[in-house]
Order: sequence, then C-alpha cells, then structure tokens
Amino acid sequence: MKRKGSQVIIDTLLKQGVDTVFGYPGGQNIPIYDALYGVKDITHILTRHEQGAIHAADGYARATGKVGVVFATSGPGATNLVTGLANANMDSVPLVAVTGQVPTSMIGNDSFQEADIYGISVPITKYNYLVKDVTKLERVLVEAFHIAKSGRTGPVLVDVPRDIQTSEVVSDKSLELRLPSYQPSIKGHAKQIIEATKAIESAEKPVIYAGGGVLSSGASEELFSLAETGSIPVAMTLMGLGSFPGTHSLSLGMLGMHGTKYANIAVAEADVLIAIGTRFSDRVTGKPEHFAVNAKIIHIDIDPAEIGKIKKCHIPIVGNCKMVLKVILEKLKPNKREKWVAKLNELKKEFPMAYSDSDKVIKPQYIIEQIYEATKGNAIITTDVGQHQMWTAQYYKFENPRTLITSGGLGTMGFGFPAAIGAKIGCPKKTVVNITGDGSFQMTIQEIATAVQYKIPIKVAILNNGYLGMVRQWQELFYGGRYSETDLGVSPDFVKIAEGYRAKGILVQRKEDVKSAIAKALEMEEPVIMDFRVDREENVMPMIPPGGTVKNVLG
Repeated sequence: MKRKGSQVIIDTLLKQGVDTVFGYPGGQNIPIYDALYGVKDITHILTRHEQGAIHAADGYARATGKVGVVFATSGPGATNLVTGLANANMDSVPLVAVTGQVPTSMIGNDSFQEADIYGISVPITKYNYLVKDVTKLERVLVEAFHIAKSGRTGPVLVDVPRDIQTSEVVSDKSLELRLPSYQPSIKGHAKQIIEATKAIESAEKPVIYAGGGVLSSGASEELFSLAETGSIPVAMTLMGLGSFPGTHSLSLGMLGMHGTKYANIAVAEADVLIAIGTRFSDRVTGKPEHFAVNAKIIHIDIDPAEIGKIKKCHIPIVGNCKMVLKVILEKLKPNKREKWVAKLNELKKEFPMAYSDSDKVIKPQYIIEQIYEATKGNAIITTDVGQHQMWTAQYYKFENPRTLITSGGLGTMGFGFPAAIGAKIGCPKKTVVNITGDGSFQMTIQEIATAVQYKIPIKVAILNNGYLGMVRQWQELFYGGRYSETDLGVSPDFVKIAEGYRAKGILVQRKEDVKSAIAKALEMEEPVIMDFRVDREENVMPMIPPGGTVKNVLG
C-alpha cells in the first residue's frame, strides 16, 4: 500500500505510542498537519511560539518519562527550537523534533524560509537527520525514537523536506532496527562493580552524590536502598532533587554553589564519594581540583564521555544507574555508620537552612514554604532560572521522582511556564505549580493563551522583585553594587495580563495574604497567575563564590 511521507510520519508516531504532540504549523510542514487532521489518538497542542512548544514537550517528557514530540516548520520555525534543543541536550531529555524543510530541489538556494537546521542542530542534539529519500523516512523515525530514549537520553531532530512529505512510498514490512555502531553499555563492568562494593563497605565516611541520571534511569528505589543499607548520606544536584526524599534523615539536600553548608562539608570530608548519574558540573564542584579531595571516587554513568571528563575518578562504571545499583545491592553488607551519621546530624543543627523573615516585606523563601505546605510536597514544581529557582531547590522538600522540572545545564529563562503546561498534560491528576521570576515569566508569557485555550489549570507564582535577581545579586557581591541593566524598571500589571488572556490573576503585596492567595489559586480549576511582590534585594544564601570551596561560603 502506498502512503505519502506525511502519513508515514503520523503512522510511525502512533506505532511509537505517541499520544501528544506540541507544535506550530507553517508553510513547509502543512502536509504533516494535513495528515494529522482528524487523528483521534494524538492530541496536538498549538502553542503561541515554537520555543513554548519544545519546552512544553520537554516538561511532558520529564514528568512522564516518555519521549516528548514537537513539530515546527522550516527556517524561523525550526530555529525557534534551537534553545529548547540545547536545553534538552544539556539535561538529557528524550525528545523527537520533526521539522519541515524546503523541497530538496531548493535546498542551498537561500530559498524563502530556508535554514540549515540540520547543520545548526548538530552540536545541540544527540543525533539528527535530514531525510532526502522518502523510502528511508520510516526507518529514520524509528531510529530517532530509539536513540532519543536509550542510553543517555536526549533530543533527536528529523528534518523532512516538503517534497519528501508529499512523495508516495510503499510500506516497508521488513523494517528492522539496525544500529550496529550504536550499542550503549548498560550493565557495567562486573569487576568494577565488585571493587566499588568493597570500597563502599570499607568506607567510614561515605557520601552519595546523586544527579539527574538517577531519575532518568528510574533508579530512585535502588538509591533509597543503598542509602539505608549502608546508612550513607545523600547529597543531590539540582537535577537530582526528588531522587531521594528531601525529608529523610539521610538527606543532605542540594550540593554545590547554593547547596546546604552541611552537604558541602560532608563531601569535603568524605572518604568515599559515590557519584551516580551526574556530570560534575562546575555549579557543584567549583574548581574540580578542590572538590572531594579526601575521597575515593566511584562514578556510575551511562555516558562514558562523562567519566573522568571533569574530575578524575578511581572506580569508573559505565552503565545504567538502576542496573548497576541493583548488582551492588545484591552484594552490599548493611552498615549503620552511627558515628558519621551523628556528626552530619550535628552539622545540620549547626548550619540549618534559614533566612531572616519579616512582617514588613514578603520574603520569597516564605512563599515557597507556603506552597510546600499547601501542596504537602505532592505537586510537580517547574521553575525558570535565577534566584527563585535556587530558593525553590532550597525550601521545597521534593519527596518523589520527577516532581522538580527545571532547566539545569543551560539555565534557560522562559522554560518553566511552558514546561508546566507539558507536565500538566502528561500528568493531569497532579497539581502543577510554576515558580518563576518576573524576568523569566515575560520570556514566554504568551503561553498563557495556550493554557487557557486547552483549559490547563496550572498555577504560576511570580516572585516579583523588579530585578534580574541573580545577576543583580552577583553585581552586589562581586561588582561593587553596580547594578548595570538588571533593574527591569517598568513591569507589566500581571493581573491585567492574565485577565487579558482570560486567565485569573491575583496580586499579593502583604505577607498575611500569601497563604490565602495560594489556597484560592489551588482551588480554581483554571490557570491562575499569582503576582507576589517580594523583598527586592533578598539574596540567595548560602553561596560559594565562583571557583571557591566550602571554606569560602557566604551566608
């Protein structure tokens, strides 16, 4: 049976189990949208910008563990995906982006709305394709999904010229996935696993350093068992929050620049550091030569390129975190490590997470504490990037996997709101709250229309200080207080903006109104934008200065 290339795309998505696509149509992907018309098993979410579409697909993927799918047309439509592709690539999020392209005969002629998205996206995707032969289209799409969701997960782009979309092809019934050069190592080396187990058993002061790879591999249960079996404290990266319960007695919270002081001290004193699914980001390590200097380092990661890239490790294990931890747990002997745990408990009492509350101004940390209390820690929280992101990481106790959705590696302002839309679509029974800043929210504010159109009842909490807060903080601390271009000056009336899009808006200017505003917003079955006017120059503390160590911590 003959099918057009556009029909092959839709049929393949259905075979891959895709139920939701985020996107924006244009001149060079009209045939794909025509093939999608009337397909009941795929819900298409029309965003107001392609960047909103890919961040929504990203949020959907992070919340559900499925592959997120996004459509865009050629030229500016495709290049509007670039930030989202780089964002997903840095944070290892499984995505498939299908872009339209000008007809093959016009490629390279500076045709209207032509852009070499294949070339542009090479360094910011896990893999990409430009399909010039319709007979290869189905195979390419199947490969794209396999690559996106296997090994170290990541985004794959498939660029499809318009004439390929309209060409006819006979179904390939013999289609088999053949990727001999792509065989991720998942089991881990048996001898290295035995060596790691022995190192953990002999350690007196071990610390687990858990990253986003724990979540993407579904290894949270194994991480929990490892911590409890060995009484091993767990420090998490920003991307690893939720991999271990934040209220557990062995939790040290977040590690790194804005992490807890006791987590950073624990790593500095550790004799064995078990790094799981993490890439030793500079936001965690500072200067790598000063990080965990007393520890024998075990590094477990699916991506061999990450092993030893930033920090030399003593026991490298390339493999799926869940599978490797399972084998370690089969061999590991229980150990209570009472002396080490007691010491860390004393450090928690000596250096608690705290801030100077006030009745005169609203402290942003207070709002996050109230959101935590109101949701009882059961919500999915998305954030943008900046001070509000760090306060969320510090003061919302993430108890479960996939409940914090944030832009870690790339630090993308404008990510959180569309990601919340995707998360709510993927997890409709979950409460979803986007905690954002007034600068970040304005970058993708138009997606309020998307939330209203599809009746997506997400809640947005804007911590509005009128600044690009984190940059202002650095200017205060490291540039003599010269606030160069970080005062946003004129800010919009977010309540009227919300109402203009037919959403609900709530303005909160007094501390005593915070709780009731959050409660009211959570009760509403529609999108709600809460504009909290917070202390303008509150800083995120503690803070290890760039390139510093825990010895240099501020606050």
